[in-house]
Amino acid sequence: MPIAFLQEAPINTAALLCAVTSEQYGAVVLFEGRVRREDHEPHLIALCYNAYAQLASRELERIALEVQSRWKSKCGLVHRTGRVGISEISVAVAVACPHRAEAFEACKWAMDTLKATVPIWKQEIYEDSAVWIEGGKRFEASRRDQ
Repeated sequence: MPIAFLQEAPINTAALLCAVTSEQYGAVVLFEGRVRREDHEPHLIALCYNAYAQLASRELERIALEVQSRWKSKCGLVHRTGRVGISEISVAVAVACPHRAEAFEACKWAMDTLKATVPIWKQEIYEDSAVWIEGGKRFEASRRDQ
């Protein structure tokens, strides 16, 4: 069974790595998506993620199962919801495969597919404003949305 879920708490990547690692796999790839500080004004202070939880959880599990089937691997996907601060991990993907080439390929495919298909929305929070991001487009948020 794959590891695939949403959570509000910080992501424990060591536990995720332990969950996918076994003696049959010679390569383990971990991707951590972190909130980055940008050099322009206004300064980003956090991201806030919202999800259609039931559908997002099912889609995360579908992706992990497909990775495991296509690459004969073990896969774990975890995405944060709620407020995520600068330098914190917002998403983690771990894949264990017999060899490194397929582990890298499977991890990239899982992350790209997650970004494209899982119903998770993010809001960029700045010191004095907030902006919703959907499909690469920016929408100003009202003060009550922050």
